[in-house]
Amino acid sequence: MSTPFVARAAQVSELSEGLRRAAAGDPAAVLLAADAGVGKSRLLRHVADLAAAGGARVVLAHCVDLGEIGLPYLPFTEALVQLRDLDPAAVDAVVQQRPALRRLLPGASDDDGRTDDAASRLQLFDGVVEAVAAVGSPEHPLLLVLEDLHWADASSRDVLRFVVSRLRDQHVLVVGSYRTDDLHRRHPWRPVAAELARHPRVRRIDLQPFTADELREFATAVAGGPLPESTLRLVQDRSEGNAYFAEELVESGADGELPWSLADVLRARLEVLDPEVQQLARVASAAGRRVTEPLLRAAVVADGNVALTAPGTVDTALREAVVHHVLVVDGAHIAFRHALLAEAVYAELLPGEQARLHRAYLEALRGDETLGTASQLAWHALRAPDLATALTASRDAARQAHDLLAPVEELHHLEVVLRLWTAVPDAATSLGQDHVSVLDAAATAAARTGQLDRAVQLARAAVDEAADDPTRQAALRTCLARHLTGADRGREAMGVSRQALDVLTEPSAARAWALATYARAALNSDEDDEAKRYATEAATAARDAGAVDAEADAVTSLAVLVVDDADRAAGLLRDALALARQAGDLSTELRTMYNLANNRYYAGDVTKAVDVAAEAVERARSSGMLWSSYGLELVMFGHLFRFVQGDLSPGPVRTDVPEPLAPTAQLMTLYAAVARGDDDVVERGRALDSQWSRDGMVALIAGGCTVDALTWRGDLDAAVDLALRVIEHLGREWSDYFLGGIWLSALGLAALADAAAQERLLGRDVSARVALGDRLLERARTTADRGRPRGGVLGPEGRAWLLRAHAEHGRLVGENDPEAWRATLREFGYGYRYEEARTRWRLAESLLEHGERDAAHTEAATALADADAMGAVPLATAVRGLARRGRLDLPGVRAGGADVLTAREVEVLGLVAQGLSNRQIGEKLYISGKTVSVHISNLLAKLGVSGRAEAVSVAHQRGLIGSDV
Repeated sequence: MSTPFVARAAQVSELSEGLRRAAAGDPAAVLLAADAGVGKSRLLRHVADLAAAGGARVVLAHCVDLGEIGLPYLPFTEALVQLRDLDPAAVDAVVQQRPALRRLLPGASDDDGRTDDAASRLQLFDGVVEAVAAVGSPEHPLLLVLEDLHWADASSRDVLRFVVSRLRDQHVLVVGSYRTDDLHRRHPWRPVAAELARHPRVRRIDLQPFTADELREFATAVAGGPLPESTLRLVQDRSEGNAYFAEELVESGADGELPWSLADVLRARLEVLDPEVQQLARVASAAGRRVTEPLLRAAVVADGNVALTAPGTVDTALREAVVHHVLVVDGAHIAFRHALLAEAVYAELLPGEQARLHRAYLEALRGDETLGTASQLAWHALRAPDLATALTASRDAARQAHDLLAPVEELHHLEVVLRLWTAVPDAATSLGQDHVSVLDAAATAAARTGQLDRAVQLARAAVDEAADDPTRQAALRTCLARHLTGADRGREAMGVSRQALDVLTEPSAARAWALATYARAALNSDEDDEAKRYATEAATAARDAGAVDAEADAVTSLAVLVVDDADRAAGLLRDALALARQAGDLSTELRTMYNLANNRYYAGDVTKAVDVAAEAVERARSSGMLWSSYGLELVMFGHLFRFVQGDLSPGPVRTDVPEPLAPTAQLMTLYAAVARGDDDVVERGRALDSQWSRDGMVALIAGGCTVDALTWRGDLDAAVDLALRVIEHLGREWSDYFLGGIWLSALGLAALADAAAQERLLGRDVSARVALGDRLLERARTTADRGRPRGGVLGPEGRAWLLRAHAEHGRLVGENDPEAWRATLREFGYGYRYEEARTRWRLAESLLEHGERDAAHTEAATALADADAMGAVPLATAVRGLARRGRLDLPGVRAGGADVLTAREVEVLGLVAQGLSNRQIGEKLYISGKTVSVHISNLLAKLGVSGRAEAVSVAHQRGLIGSDV
């Protein structure tokens, strides 16, 4: 840029400091956000110049706006080329170790010997990180700039997440810029930016418009001297601090007449240029903000506009456009000085002119395929329009996206093909494949990206269209059944795969897959005998047919059915995992890892379960399948396992979850939210009530966690009512004796026991609560006997909650037995840290009631230490309340309630607890009834309650009055 750089000292300092720290091995990422024209690119180029002058290595890469026609990994492809230019040996060594990275380099071939697309995608991501790390060094840290991330394709967004997640000790500073004024509510970059901003190594810089003083300095620099005050005021008023607008206003206003809008400014800038320069800008605008010089020249030739046909005219026009700050040379590209200028030039074209220029690019790209990609060809063809070319180019772009492991872009391109199909005569002949094949490929891509309903819809359409070929239709039915199973529609999947088996009667890989799919659907529908028979037959058929992937799927089903020996089941799952990886079948691999994590958890090996789930989530994420059915289940496992281990932190908050999956994806976070005592957790749980009918798991987890939260809050009747409502709902939706009913019954009994304890203090009859508790305990017992854990054997968690139900029932009926709590504690000892601590609290309480003060002190001290360490605020508060009531000497616990209520208020509250009236209390304390009323009003306010009974309950829970009151 010819204009001197001014202002932005704070931002320059922050970015320069980030690069200095990167040189010391403390990498970081910076998100630079601002409206269009505020000066992001100018700031980044200034910092890049300073960095290069200081010995840093600088790479600048860009994203391009091609709408739904994405260019997978575009900015990282551009960056990798520059990285290799900076240090060829280092990057080539990385490519040698990570062959999938070769796909991002010019002239890449597909002969990398890959057998596993997911593994290749992870290898590609790892390769990008390693290439970045290899080029940066303490002496020459790397500044990697990614501009216009609001235009980034889905795969590039995934790579950026991956790069940021791997920042450890590399000598690199990653800086990404994006336009905030482009981010509508559903813009795909918005959740990514929010997610990245929460990462500890990411900082966000919001670049604001110039202040009045900064704008004065800037305008003076642009004009080459001070402006008249009246002109400066006009520039300030109209630009509102926007650097680009201000510069255009100043440069266009030399004669004292300033235009009133930015469109006027841009039009004025172009109108003073020669016709040849204006025409070159128009041709360039049809490619977006940036275009390679060879493609631009080829498009000019193809367009044939007389203004640019004379020899040397393009060179002269290009030079003039650069001199007049319309275009700039940006590496191998010719770019508009600003995106707003490109948009304005293109918007000025008539529809016919736009179509003509897109046809020129089409001709250029068809004449020399090295000038661009199939995605670019499809983009121009759609806008020309040339639907036949758009059809074939979109199909080719889908294949390229598949090879680049970019399933989101693959689905976009395939859906373009499907939309264009009826508009292009002989589409099947043009593509060399029929409509059914495209539907099947699109269904697979949709499933890989977690769009299960869309996958089912596309697969069903493929089945319907293949009616004239029964064998092919049967194989497609198997695919449809797999998508249905993934969408948790097991019964329907059984019927569909049964239809496939009726046709596929001869031994083959197709029959093996149909058998394995039927077995999986039967397993998901709780038809275990049927599942075992078909899975066994499928494994044999798959081995005979050499169908390793189908064998892996069948062996996984057989492993799940091994209910009497968890270790033997785990061994089978590991065998299945090896087969799935050998076959390169990621869907089966994720299913197997999910079941292996599940197996280890219910065997009580929480540590191993955590390791397996974490590996599987990373596998799913790196392959673009994080929101597939098993990817989502594994994300949920991650939240649950962290909680079980005592990690109550919110954990990684994913904002990239597809909207239909968002309630389920965040479901497991409610456990930790309840344990932390989040103020809004009841409201969060109740907000999911509308999702109960859609997914029973939402009813179970959201409902149960809300019951627990209501109990902590002291809203005990609401807690009991909700527990009963969830049990009734899931009894209808699932079965009378669903296993989660044990947990819900235990939670309901806990709320009943708390309510009964309060009412006994007030001398009330608790027989109705005891009767209800009897029914809940009986339900828990019956569920344990008749419910359906596979094989009828409860795992450690189920046994622990059953014992918890018994212990809570004892508390309810006034027989708080320490041995019942000790038994519960032993069962939770498999690694459920939070419930161990909560059980110790109840054990300490029962020990106090039985006069075992020393043992109570030991258990309470351990419970309090664990609760504080985990950040379990309600539990820690409850333990301290118990310590005050029981006069236990624990850290941070003061006897009595003088820290909350005055001594007189404690006396008054104690007499209120005995059921005395104000007059009777006054007589006992030798004060007037009116004074008693004042004391009661004060203590109600301090305790935040609305009535006497509630005050007694809260004070008792907090240890503000003794347990003998």
